[in-house]
Amino acid sequence: MANATSHGGARVGAGRKKKALVDKVASGNPGHRTIKVIDVPKLEGAELEAVDMPPVKEYLSAMQRDGKVLGAAEIYKETYAWLKKLHCEKILNRQIVESYAMSVARWIQCEEAITKYGFLGKHPTSGNPIQSPYVAMSQSFMKQANNIWLQIFQVVKENSTVDFKGPNPNDSMMERLLKSRMTR
Repeated sequence: MANATSHGGARVGAGRKKKALVDKVASGNPGHRTIKVIDVPKLEGAELEAVDMPPVKEYLSAMQRDGKVLGAAEIYKETYAWLKKLHCEKILNRQIVESYAMSVARWIQCEEAITKYGFLGKHPTSGNPIQSPYVAMSQSFMKQANNIWLQIFQVVKENSTVDFKGPNPNDSMMERLLKSRMTR
């Protein structure tokens, strides 16, 4: 629409999804466009190992108010190592990986706060019980992390000549949360 109501128009993510490269190759490239091919090795049961990567930004391991170090640097390193193993680290924008790492780290931080303070809080004026703000923040960060992960995985899927099945950093989010609770 021409007015300032911001209604109508194309929505983000609307429309037909891109086909994975492995599916294009299997169907004989019906569009006859040049296909950019990146060979991704099969990683079934493979362990991720440390590899060379750009230096981790300082804010990903900043000291938090409670005296703990934010764990986003570790998440960034794991994700970047996974992308490097798949030969996709140069295709993906570094800021996307940083955003993913930050969202997962903040989600873990909120979950730790929920464990420490509980699901309920006290309303500042009436004193009545209300939902803890950490619950809503946790849900928001989890949604962010999942959306960013889907973007990352879409890039890997679109540029892989093999059907990728194997371990990935997103699978270990809950494991990382549980480990952080044990270290207290």
